[in-house]
Amino acid sequence: MKNIEKYLKQKFLFTEKNNFLKSLYFFVHRFYNRKNSVNRSFTRYGLDLLLKHYFRDKKEGIYIDVGCFHPKLANNTYLLYKKGWRGINIDVDAHTIEIFNYLRPRDYNKQIAISDKSGEVDLYFYHDRSAINTLSKETFDSRGGKSFDIKKIKAETLNYIIENSPFKDSKINFLTIDVEGYEMNVLKGFDINKYRPDIIVLEFIDNALKKQEFYNHKIQNIINSEVYKYMLSNNYSFVNWIGSDLVFVSNDIRD
Repeated sequence: MKNIEKYLKQKFLFTEKNNFLKSLYFFVHRFYNRKNSVNRSFTRYGLDLLLKHYFRDKKEGIYIDVGCFHPKLANNTYLLYKKGWRGINIDVDAHTIEIFNYLRPRDYNKQIAISDKSGEVDLYFYHDRSAINTLSKETFDSRGGKSFDIKKIKAETLNYIIENSPFKDSKINFLTIDVEGYEMNVLKGFDINKYRPDIIVLEFIDNALKKQEFYNHKIQNIINSEVYKYMLSNNYSFVNWIGSDLVFVSNDIRD
């Protein structure tokens, strides 16, 4: 592609007359830059570009994505996967994991619920592929308490999943959790002091809000939340807030 672009530019771009090959050059140029933009983001608000910057010197690393939803769209780890990283992707939806197995074969992809203990949990189920299916009754109730079904599904701790994965002896560099208000339960089943991810990203759901949008959130509610206090008590610092995602960095790596 680069050789074609270079040839067209040298031979046909620097002429005053319009011609087919000049038009072709601009088409190739636009297509190439769209597909290879160094700043292309796959998340809603560019969070993956922040991660790309921090991990810019790390060609290979390990991530965990709990509530992964889609292998590319609005995904916090896809840019790292393209960089050469691998990791664990977890979701309750079977179709999601099927797509991950096809599009991200280097990863360990698992269909299961994650909680603070092993056993059965209630899934407040709207429909397959819904981004707001949740294990949190509080979040479910805050949305009006209406769903198509409440299902009993199997749950394991994140510790169990890691210990039974190909990455059980690996350093975890990045953890992202997006489980619609159930983030604290996931953290309680994760040995944060053993694995010490450099960066942890947590979705923040404020159930007092009628509409979960970043412009409705209040920093006071974040600071007073259980998950915020938990992260600080485990030697992490709150460094950024992007959309509904809270970004925490281990104090072990801060200058």
